[in-house]
Amino acid sequence: MPSKPVKKKKCRICKAEFTPFQSTAVVCSVKCAISLAESKRTKEFRRETKLLKEKIKTKAAWAKEAQAAFNRFIRLRDYAEPCISCGRYHQGQYHAGHYKSVGATPELRFDEANCHKQCAPCNNHLSGNIANYRPRLVDKVGQAEVDRIEGFQKLNRYTIDDLKEIKATYNKKARELEKQNE
Repeated sequence: MPSKPVKKKKCRICKAEFTPFQSTAVVCSVKCAISLAESKRTKEFRRETKLLKEKIKTKAAWAKEAQAAFNRFIRLRDYAEPCISCGRYHQGQYHAGHYKSVGATPELRFDEANCHKQCAPCNNHLSGNIANYRPRLVDKVGQAEVDRIEGFQKLNRYTIDDLKEIKATYNKKARELEKQNE
């Protein structure tokens, strides 16, 4: 019985077509095999480095990353809406502006009802433009929700695991909104 002809493969490194000397071969030459081994070592090194960096990351660094993910979600959620404070559409930069500031009420830092798209001039130069923010916030989320935001809040102490979960949750929500907006 004649043997089957060996099927040609494409080298993973140089993409050249080659006839493998054994069925498990994925590269065409020793040079490509060395390159493949180096790339695998580099990937493993990067993965281990990333894990080690995450282990030494401080709670403040996790909070900053979680806040960035939350703010990105807010800007995407309110993408088609005007600035919550001045009601205008701008060509400039937009922020995720908190009605009750993070410094004054850290427990509302990740409260979606407390944070809305706000233009940079209102957020930075007018300190949130709260006088105009509140009436539009009442229109948007309702008086009961504004009363909840303005009322007593239980202080929330976030752990690193909480912050990791918040970051992952808002990154996922932001990706879903990006897919919808495409």
